Order: sequence, then structure tokens, then C-alpha cells
Amino acid sequence: MGFRFRKSVKIAPGMRLNVGKKSASVSFGKKGARYTISSTGRRTSSIGIPGTGLYYTKSHYANSKNKPQSTNRQDHTDSYREVAEFNDFINYITSFHKECDYEYDWELMVKEPAPFNTGEKGPNELAALKKLDNYKPNVLEKVFKVLDNRRREALEEDLKKAIENDKKLYKSWQDQRKLFQSILQKDPKAYMALLKDIQFCSELAGFISSFQFQASDGDTLIIDCNININDVIPTHYKTLTKTGKLSIRKYNKTDYYVIVKEYVSGLTLRIARNVFGLLPIRSAIINVQTEVLDTQVGKVDNITTLSIKIDKTTLSELNFDLIDPLDALNNFEHNVRFLKTCGFQPVEKLSG
Repeated sequence: MGFRFRKSVKIAPGMRLNVGKKSASVSFGKKGARYTISSTGRRTSSIGIPGTGLYYTKSHYANSKNKPQSTNRQDHTDSYREVAEFNDFINYITSFHKECDYEYDWELMVKEPAPFNTGEKGPNELAALKKLDNYKPNVLEKVFKVLDNRRREALEEDLKKAIENDKKLYKSWQDQRKLFQSILQKDPKAYMALLKDIQFCSELAGFISSFQFQASDGDTLIIDCNININDVIPTHYKTLTKTGKLSIRKYNKTDYYVIVKEYVSGLTLRIARNVFGLLPIRSAIINVQTEVLDTQVGKVDNITTLSIKIDKTTLSELNFDLIDPLDALNNFEHNVRFLKTCGFQPVEKLSG
């Protein structure tokens, strides 16, 4: 019988130090994406698929000498399940355009009634009053009056807190209604407040690392977003041999960039669908940026690889289950340069 020793200590927000019997590691990241660097040289990126329970893990070694010569992992893994999970992941990251995360009806939402009428008792106060009115001392409380007094004082204190909670509830409804009205009036400041409050596209955490928004008027929103490619798109694919064994092979450049193409363009359309489902705007300019290594200077640059202006009317007419996401971009004004064996190339941003 053996024992495994492992201790995990939080050393900073989002960062933990993990100490095991044979090695140590540091992990960092947020929900949907975690990165781990081990003292053995192993580096692991884990990307979760929200709402599915599935995840994709990509590992490599900083120094090939540290890579183990043999492993029992394949011997103990259900090859069929592993290939199925891999295919599910590829299907997921190339089908972002088929889903939409927001469908807000602001006309209906602004008509939501108040939680209670002014001058009347709120739901929290009514519930607290009911408890106070229904209170009957037990045998001990009847004998020891001090216990009865304490119980009544506690119920009266609960009543005071309930009244305060009703005030907060009503104010929250007022603030919410004011925001809804501002959005219907196409107030850019209200747009910015909403996008921040709901953490726009948080469902895609791990795939999109950051957003920046600009709204000079109430009809057009400019979105700059950073899309993760290297930490998401696998460089190797998994299949089964004729004997049912797991086979892992490296993608050729053409097949690899087909996945990159569908991933980036699909995410772009998903962002557009989300923003139109959230805000009453007519068009959105989306600038997609990715990190690319400049081998001449050894520096990672953040470059724009796709800039597109999408109008809501045309987008709503697309059959998202049948389109090729990159081909669908031709329905809109856009700048893109995609090479089959090199992927997306730098382009200029469209003017707002």
C-alpha cells in the first residue's frame, strides 16, 4: 500500500504552488483555462468546454531531455473514449458560430413590474411579520421570561433587517429599470455598463483572453478581442488503428490551418451573434487579434488578423448549421488574408 503526498498552496490570486513527493509545480489561470509549469519541465494547458464537462489538455516539455522515455498512459486509457473526446473537442471549437449565448428582449424586460408597490409592505417584511405574529413561546420560554424576551427581540431585529432588504430590492429594481430604459434609448454608456456587468462572452473564457469595446453612437459597437490559438488548437490528432490502439500523429500544415480557420472565423461570428442578441445595435466592427512570434527580433507581437463589419440584418439571414464560417465572412465588408499553409496574416483594421 502506497501513499501519495501533495500539497497545494495559494500564493497569489489565481496562482497556486503544488508540492508533490517527486516534483513541484505552479498553476495559474481562471475558470475555463489553467496553465501548469512543473519542475520536471512539463508544461500543461487545460481548456474546459463550458457546460459539457469535457476538457482538452495539451502538454509539452521545455527540454526534450526531461520527457519520459515511456509511459503507461495509453495502456490504461480507453482508446475509443479518448478519440471520441478529442473529436468532440475539435467539433466544439469549429462550431462556435452555430450557437448564441444571449437573447434579450429589452422591450419586455423594461415592463417588468415592481417587486411591490410603494407605500405597501414588501415580501421580506411580510414574511418577517408572519413569523413574529405566529410566534408562541415554548415551555422553557414561558417559565423563563428572559428567554421569551430574547426570542421576541430576535424576531423584531429580523423584521428590521427585512424592511432594509425590501428597500434594497426596490432600489435594485429601479436601477435595473433605469438601465433597461437607457439601453432602449441606445445610450453608449449604458452599453458599456452592461457589457462589464454581465462579463460579456464569459462562456468563452479560455478561448478569448480579452475584450475592448467602443461605442461612439447607439447603432455601432467596435470590439477588439484577443483570441487564443496556440494554447487551444492541438498540433496532433488522435485516431484508432485497425487493431483498436490509439494513434497520435502530427497534423500537416494544411489540415492544422483548416481548424484554425474555422475556429477563428466561427468565434468571430459567435461574438457578433452574442452582441446582437444583447444590444439593440445595427452593426458591429470586430477586430480579431492574436499573438504571433516575430522570429527576426524574438518578440511576440499582438497583430490584427481579421477585421470585419457585420450588420445585424444580413447576419440573421445566414443558415449557421450549413455555412463555412470563413466563407460566410464574404457576406460582409472585411479585411482578411488567409494562407492554407501559414494561416491568418496581418491586416489593417476597418475604420469605425
